[in-house]
Amino acid sequence: MPYTDKTIGAFLEEQVKNLPDHEFIVYPDRDLRFTFSQFNERVNQLAKGLLAIGIGKGDNVGIWATNVPDWTTFMFATAKIGAVLVTINTHYRSFELEYLIRQADLKTLVLIDSFRDHDYLQTINELIPELTSNQRGQLRSEKFPELRHVIFIGQEKHRGMYNTRELMLLGDQYDNRELDTIKNSLSPHDVINMQYTSGTTGFPKGVMLSHYNILNNGYYIGERQKLTEKDRLCLPVPLFHCFGCVLGVMAALTHGTTLVPLELFDPLLVLAAVQKEKCTAVYGVPTMFIAELSHPMFDMFDLSSLRTGIMAGSPCPEETMRQVMEKMHCTDITIAYGLTEASPVITQTRTDDSVAQRTGSVGAALPEIEVKIIDPESGKEAGVGERGELCCRGYNIMKGYYNMPEQTAEAIDADNWLHSGDQAEVDHNGYYRITGRIKDMIIRGGENIYPREIEEFLYTMDGVLDVQVVGIPDEKYGEVVGAFIIRKEGADIVEEDIIDFTRNRIAPYKKPKYVIFVDSFPMTASGKIQKYKLREIACEKLNITGNVFSEESAEAQCG
Repeated sequence: MPYTDKTIGAFLEEQVKNLPDHEFIVYPDRDLRFTFSQFNERVNQLAKGLLAIGIGKGDNVGIWATNVPDWTTFMFATAKIGAVLVTINTHYRSFELEYLIRQADLKTLVLIDSFRDHDYLQTINELIPELTSNQRGQLRSEKFPELRHVIFIGQEKHRGMYNTRELMLLGDQYDNRELDTIKNSLSPHDVINMQYTSGTTGFPKGVMLSHYNILNNGYYIGERQKLTEKDRLCLPVPLFHCFGCVLGVMAALTHGTTLVPLELFDPLLVLAAVQKEKCTAVYGVPTMFIAELSHPMFDMFDLSSLRTGIMAGSPCPEETMRQVMEKMHCTDITIAYGLTEASPVITQTRTDDSVAQRTGSVGAALPEIEVKIIDPESGKEAGVGERGELCCRGYNIMKGYYNMPEQTAEAIDADNWLHSGDQAEVDHNGYYRITGRIKDMIIRGGENIYPREIEEFLYTMDGVLDVQVVGIPDEKYGEVVGAFIIRKEGADIVEEDIIDFTRNRIAPYKKPKYVIFVDSFPMTASGKIQKYKLREIACEKLNITGNVFSEESAEAQCG
């Protein structure tokens, strides 16, 4: 049995009894601090406010917002009433939002005013013109027949929308016994979280996750870092993704750890938050850590309080890992691997693993999760050191894709094994190494090429800050190697330097035929590098037609 069969709301209330005056959530940039008891009181108030306007068990509530303070309030409030929180990518535009509202059968949409240059309020008013004429709570949208409410996070008033302050006031007047009755009716196996993942083909799919899925996964993730109530976790990754709401919020909840979220990622704000709050842990995808390490003001900050954290989302360059351990004092930094469908973490390194294990693997399977590697063609289990598709089974497997039974059956086989689509191998000690996405493997004239191997090699070259290797269509060989490189500041390396560096150092068929220098890589909001877009950029730049590999690479989605 996994660690707990409590619901998220019940677990929060248990922590309130154990640690009532202990800080749970702190926003250092505005000195906003909630103890466990203060946070729980706010959650209950919002939960009753949601009940008051007719939102209840099984209703889908979308949240389209950055890491604002009330993001977590909505997360716990919906969990307490059995509603399903549908997390929405902050980078979504009108077309994607329209698809999600309809596909997810949203009854309620919660949003902020804007993100960067995107005016969310303008977008929603264009999609739902009825907002300006329908009374709050009585929305009838021709385009979205299921949608009844739009809620604005903040105190400003907008036509047709409730705001959080109004919901809190409604909650004040709502009977506590009603909330208690609903809480007692919930099962830990109820779906309370839905996240949309791009996958390899077609439109995004809604991954349905339960209390049981994410609460237990969060506990084991925290255990691998040896988190306690003495730890303070700096969380600059988005809450709409599992990296934020499971690896972050659930790991902190289950260990009484103080969360120090940032509304948006900024390397300077991360460094400042760690120093001000004496954080002992910090999360991020590799590009975040690179940005922090290379910031011109890095040496001005005292990061000596740091001990652990998680680096995930995409392969970590060994040199970056070593710098995080040495310069940022994260001697116990861990690596995690997984995907949204697995709640999300499948494997993770330990704080006392060797440097080699923490830089050369994604760790061992978490407790209560079975992992195996199979030959994708025959389905037979691969041996130690043999490459194949990583599959897992256990408490962490999603309930399925929302309203997509066929796609669910493709992802989870008859024996309940989730197929990751990622290529991996395992050593004699049970430590896994991700060797690439099965579809990312480059096949050049019949030779299999693993991008990760070439990336690690190019990282060792002076002047290379970051690198991504992709397959580029070729008439002669089918595919050839293309390398996208970000130079270190002040470096003047050119294409010929890269080619010279590879000469006689790696097999000829592995050498990049094309080298393209860029200032940044295209990424999802959660920090995943979109290799399919790099392929498209290469084809356009090189005037290559034919197979442009338009399918998105659904890489490991912890970050």
